[in-house]
Amino acid sequence: MSQKNAVGVEDLSIICHTDVFDFKTTDELSPLDSVIGQARAVGAIDFCLNMKTPGYNLFVTGDEGTGKTTILKHILKDFASKEDTPKDICLVNNFEDTFCPIPFYLPPGTAIPFKRLMARFIETLKTQMPRSFEDEAFKNQHKKIREKYNNNKDVIFKEIEAFSTPLGIGIAHTEQGYKPIPLQDDQPMSQEIYNNLPEEKQKELMENIEKVQERLNDRLKEISDLDNEMQDAVKELISEKVQRVVSNKITNLNTFSNKVPAVKDYLDAVGEDIIENISLFMGDKGSGVGNKENKEIEKLTQSLLKRYQINVLVVHRKNTGAPVVFEPNPSFSNLFGTIEKNFIMGAPTTDFTMVQAGSLLKANQGYLIMEIEPLVANPLVWETLKTSLQNRLLQIEDAPDHRFSGANSLKPLPIDLNVKVILMGSYETFRMLQQLDGKFNKLFKVRADFDNEVKINKKVMLQYARFIAGACKAENLLPFKKDAVLKIIDYGSRLVADQSRLSLRFGQVVGVLKEADYWAKREKGKNISEKNVEKAISEFRFRNNLYEEKVHQGFVDNTVLIDVAGKKIGQVNALAVYQMGNIAFGRPTRITAESYMGEPGIINVENEANMSGETHDKGVLIISGFLGRMFAQEYPLSVSISITFEQSYSGVDGDSASSTELYTVLSSLSGIPINQGIAVTGSVNQKGEIQAIGGVNEKIEGYYDVCVQKGLTNDQGVMIPASNVKNLMLRTDVIESVKKGEFHIYQVKTIQEGIQVLFGKQAGEPDVRNQYPEGTVFGAVQAKLKRFYDQAILLK
Repeated sequence: MSQKNAVGVEDLSIICHTDVFDFKTTDELSPLDSVIGQARAVGAIDFCLNMKTPGYNLFVTGDEGTGKTTILKHILKDFASKEDTPKDICLVNNFEDTFCPIPFYLPPGTAIPFKRLMARFIETLKTQMPRSFEDEAFKNQHKKIREKYNNNKDVIFKEIEAFSTPLGIGIAHTEQGYKPIPLQDDQPMSQEIYNNLPEEKQKELMENIEKVQERLNDRLKEISDLDNEMQDAVKELISEKVQRVVSNKITNLNTFSNKVPAVKDYLDAVGEDIIENISLFMGDKGSGVGNKENKEIEKLTQSLLKRYQINVLVVHRKNTGAPVVFEPNPSFSNLFGTIEKNFIMGAPTTDFTMVQAGSLLKANQGYLIMEIEPLVANPLVWETLKTSLQNRLLQIEDAPDHRFSGANSLKPLPIDLNVKVILMGSYETFRMLQQLDGKFNKLFKVRADFDNEVKINKKVMLQYARFIAGACKAENLLPFKKDAVLKIIDYGSRLVADQSRLSLRFGQVVGVLKEADYWAKREKGKNISEKNVEKAISEFRFRNNLYEEKVHQGFVDNTVLIDVAGKKIGQVNALAVYQMGNIAFGRPTRITAESYMGEPGIINVENEANMSGETHDKGVLIISGFLGRMFAQEYPLSVSISITFEQSYSGVDGDSASSTELYTVLSSLSGIPINQGIAVTGSVNQKGEIQAIGGVNEKIEGYYDVCVQKGLTNDQGVMIPASNVKNLMLRTDVIESVKKGEFHIYQVKTIQEGIQVLFGKQAGEPDVRNQYPEGTVFGAVQAKLKRFYDQAILLK
């Protein structure tokens, strides 16, 4: 094996020395007050917040756990606290059209006091109004008005009586009105007496009745006019009295009306409506109207008095800045508000006091944060949101699925909307909306993309330490010693699999901090050490790796065949990564190849069995391209090759094993065995260059664990792409084994370098006639291919 391809111990993980820090524990550090590694995202947020032009709403993308929600809320709250506090929003009755309540605005923090004063004002009127009509002066004025008009009516009736009496006719007041009747001795004549009168006398009386009726009809219009005039006079008297009472009791509300013109207009409308509906305040007193003798009528009165209530939709405390609202469940009613219903005898009823604000209105003049996925999952909500933002108006209405057929509902007047909406979602969703939704591009012009990693330097490492210090104080954790901080930094690099970078997925980091604190406290420690962090990481894995252990047990008991020692022709150990919930682990898979005369080409067994993905199929085709480039320049290939992943019962995809498959094919064609102790990973292109793959740490550690279980031989190891060396963040036990020479990591850039490691022979370089030298792997391959070609020619 080529030692020049061996990866040095110093390259197997990040190396941080404790002297990079000048503190002993994180207790000595101030908590982090800035954002690590998110300059692009923070700059985009700042731009969006300061851009007041419509359409500059924000879409936030980034991996889960990068702290984007926490960072965003912190920035928003700090920014919003310096802005003006918006006005309170109320909804009041529209006395001209009760189905269209009117919104109006009050200075911040005053809506609730205004509502209470209004309720107290109405309650006071209910008590004071009946008493005011018991006033002697009012009674005398009322009496004079009635006497005046009654006297005028008496004059008219006396004139009619003076005309009718000589004719033997009187005037009777019935439920149907005034009616002329015959008299006898100044008393109404009975029907019996009338019937016994001579016919001539009856005829005379009927003629007289018609004369009186004609005169009565002429004067009844005057009487009706007098009644109307009297009612108007009484109403005017009552109005003046009500106005005086209202004016005396409305003093406390004037402080609002003097500042807000809309309140003055509303209070004027209230005064006019009270005059029109004075009976609601009179109880069983006054001028005889509004007799409330039973509880049902009292309940009805209370219901009618709701017309004067104030429905406070949104209230803000004074000097608290602009609102920042997070809506976790943006349903139609939660987002846009709702109009609640009561059911009476099965029929829905509602009024303006049952209108409720949604989060969009609560965030008005401020900021609203939502996840995009539940929005796009409900097209009605998504379309309504875009329409509201585009028109800058909010219409509170029933959701379509809550509307009742044939039932009248409210339609409050639209409310001016000025809100900055921040949506959070995946890049895939963002790209989809950009491509398919034209309105989205007009409304969400700013994107804040949160990174999941940051380049390591001394400043970032100190920021990481300060972040840990802040988490300790916020979560009441023991302080971390600096060796423990370095272990967390090592863990952060492991999360992104890059020695030069640190993970910004602080959700996972904080989880390790809390669990390390648990193990330190369990040991009665006063600080958290490196061993506590290692314990937290190992225990987390132990709780979640039962499936991994079951898989590896299959290699130990030979249920799954794998060779980790010796040499075999046409057989190599490939490496795969399995993701199981919170952990990923690597496992070896045997790849075998067989070559023989037949139809030229490579038979991909997985593809033939419909078990391979497109990327894997592409990798197999690349192998064909490499073989053609290297060995079919002088004559065509006349060989059939079969490749398979042994004991693979699920789908195969990805191209990270394409170089492994190529080594297997070359071994089969050359007849030269491959060292089974070395597992291989890496993709290959048609030029024979080895390309980077993912999951390199899990693959190496998974194979190492199998080798340990089956027995280390001191010549086992893993061959990886050279471009993946920077991604090595291996476990301590693997590094120690490499340091002792028990296990090895090799890096290669080309197939030729890999051949030297696996076969222990040179790959071989062609001469001017494209012939490879004997004793090389390519030479042996070329010899077999030439033999197959010659035999194919003879068989034709």
